[in-house]
Amino acid sequence: MSTLTAVRAAEQALRRTLRGEKEDVRFDMGHRALYSTDASNYRQVPLGVVFPRDAADVEATVAVCREHDLPVLPRGGGTSLAGQCCNVAVVIDFTRHMNAILDIDPQSRTARVQPGVVLDTLRDAAERHHLTFGPDPATHTHCTLGGMIGNNSCGATAHAYGKTVDNLVRLEVLTYDGERFWAGPTSDEEYAAIMRPAAAGP
Repeated sequence: MSTLTAVRAAEQALRRTLRGEKEDVRFDMGHRALYSTDASNYRQVPLGVVFPRDAADVEATVAVCREHDLPVLPRGGGTSLAGQCCNVAVVIDFTRHMNAILDIDPQSRTARVQPGVVLDTLRDAAERHHLTFGPDPATHTHCTLGGMIGNNSCGATAHAYGKTVDNLVRLEVLTYDGERFWAGPTSDEEYAAIMRPAAAGP
């Protein structure tokens, strides 16, 4: 099967499988052009773009791409400076639908978030509890927690509060092979981040 044939077959399968709207699966030239760049100088036109509604949609997207032997590229705010968000792959954009703060627990100083949450959105919500998220990349108004995890973002406060990896409790992981598991202490919680006193923040 040629790459073009595989892409067309995957697009049709995704439209049948995903639970979202028609606009959540976009393989048109316009969307491919929009997602061909990030904050770097690189340009790679993707095969298509998918906007998952939930974890089940993510799992279904990866399964379809695996069936048709197509690579996938998870993407957040597209603020990467070294081309991490550009590739000839099916882009999975978490910012449209999977951008919720599920919970902030002031007692344990943790937050449960979906990968498309923008850092400043989390910080604003945490500030109400006099807490903040320590890592402080320059793109904090646009970068997402999922992207920060992928890049292990840090920023000017890393020496005091650590990089993103130092501020995580547990992650729910989905591999390309379709294995879904928790990395970290066993829990039914979703993506979790350690919060710190806001007075000690940047």
